[in-house]
Amino acid sequence: MFDAFFTNEGLLALATLTFLEVILGVDNVIFISILAGKLPAAVQAKARRTGLLAAMVMRILLLMSIAWVIRLTAPLLTVLGNEISGRDLILLGGGLFLLAKATLEIHDGLEGEEHKSKGRAAVSFGAVITQIMALDIVFSLDSVITAVGMAEDLSIMVTAVVVAVFIMMIAAGPIGDFVHHHPTVKILALSFLMLIGLSLVGDGLDMHIPKGYVYFAMGFSMFVEAINLRIRGKTTPVKLHQQIG
Repeated sequence: MFDAFFTNEGLLALATLTFLEVILGVDNVIFISILAGKLPAAVQAKARRTGLLAAMVMRILLLMSIAWVIRLTAPLLTVLGNEISGRDLILLGGGLFLLAKATLEIHDGLEGEEHKSKGRAAVSFGAVITQIMALDIVFSLDSVITAVGMAEDLSIMVTAVVVAVFIMMIAAGPIGDFVHHHPTVKILALSFLMLIGLSLVGDGLDMHIPKGYVYFAMGFSMFVEAINLRIRGKTTPVKLHQQIG
């Protein structure tokens, strides 16, 4: 079962696939960090860990159901000459959800009222984890399809997913804290989610936007924002409205 790990091809596939899984998981980490930031500070780390572990379990289950995943690409119906598959419907739903969620988060942060209700903390935790798991399915599809295309051995696919999730788990805390303490970065991250949502909707409608373009736009925006943060130095940032519960 593990013979592939002792071949050059297997090790190369593992390294490449792990790298790609981390790259494809960046949007997931951003989403989890922003949602976890709505919770009390004491449970934010737990929410991030739970969300990423849920993502790992989801991806492994999908990898073990490769036949089902492949069937998702089969056309279910035709709309205006476009064939719509199960995967397309999931991507469309996930993309529209991301667009709506990011828009609402930007509105709440800039114009919404600030609420802090300790009595709703437990309910909020459950709601946050539910949202994370729902979006994990969407984010996992591309990840799993990439894994199937990159490697033929299931053990390599699963190992790459596990290693990538643990790398993201280490990075999620610093990313979450950084986003929380820099309001402009949070708004930029929400804009990234809108861009990713648009990309998912495009994929669902067979209008593929190359991921390289999306990641270049995100990387360039972060580069410009890094310069802005450097120039502003010790300037006290504005405070976004924080809704807990």
